Amino acid sequence: MKVNYISLGTGGNGSGGSNSIGSKMSLGKSIKMYLTIFIATTCIYMVLYQYHISREPFAAGEVVKPPLYIITPTYRRPEQLAELTRLGYTLKHVVNLLWLVIEDANHTNPLVAHTLDRIGVPYEYMVAPMPEKYKQTKRAKPRGVSNRNRGLEYLRHHANEGVLYFADDDNTYDISIFEQMRYINKVGMWPVGLVTKTGVSSPIIQEGKLVGYYDGWIGGRKYPVDMAGFAVSVKFLKERPNAQMPFKPGYEEDGFLRSLAPLDNTDIELLADECRDILTWHTQTKKNAPAQALNRTRYKNTNLEHIDKLLVRP
Repeated sequence: MKVNYISLGTGGNGSGGSNSIGSKMSLGKSIKMYLTIFIATTCIYMVLYQYHISREPFAAGEVVKPPLYIITPTYRRPEQLAELTRLGYTLKHVVNLLWLVIEDANHTNPLVAHTLDRIGVPYEYMVAPMPEKYKQTKRAKPRGVSNRNRGLEYLRHHANEGVLYFADDDNTYDISIFEQMRYINKVGMWPVGLVTKTGVSSPIIQEGKLVGYYDGWIGGRKYPVDMAGFAVSVKFLKERPNAQMPFKPGYEEDGFLRSLAPLDNTDIELLADECRDILTWHTQTKKNAPAQALNRTRYKNTNLEHIDKLLVRP
């Protein structure tokens, strides 16, 4: 039996044994090659997966931040696209944000939509024209009110959490204020620079408590604050279904905050280092006259024909 086993293993003259050893070596090389390929493929996959995760807005395991809803009223004017571009690229640095751009018009403007697409911030573009009765008055007009109320209506139907903020397109914002307002429970306030003769509009804080307001025009307002100086929790808003902004020039902010009643001073959170820092400014762009008409005969078939479509005419 032993002799027969050896004979079968060696093939008598030794050639069979060589083939068997060769086969085993070939099989070993194949296994090693496939293992190498498998390990290399796995490593590549892991590298690509980690890269993909790093490109996501929220990395795996990171807590998702509460959403922000930025309501921006706008209207057609020479500075409109420039100001939306400036604000848009500020908002692009803020995560988990929806930009509600609402125009005082009867129809959306393709140029505005194109600008918003190019900036790349998640947005909703809507229209909310000023009621005709206010357009006809010779007194100060309640600009932006219908736009902001349209934004509030949108949030009541489409949002359940997060914070809303009225960000005019002609202001300047430090992006840190957006991260601070994100965690407001009810209402948050902070100073706004370049407002009226005082140079700033701000809550007055004494020993950590809100005791009043500093502004160049108080005007009998309970909340004499600038539009850029407060934000509101969506949940807090939805608990007050009648809250909205009044069509009363100069009293828009005050009227809206009053409509959030009951609202006590202890409900108001003090941001920007307890209102000791300025992170928003009411800059206001210089007004520009409408562009003069283009001489289409002289500049026919030039780039000016394309640029002309971007300009506001009388």
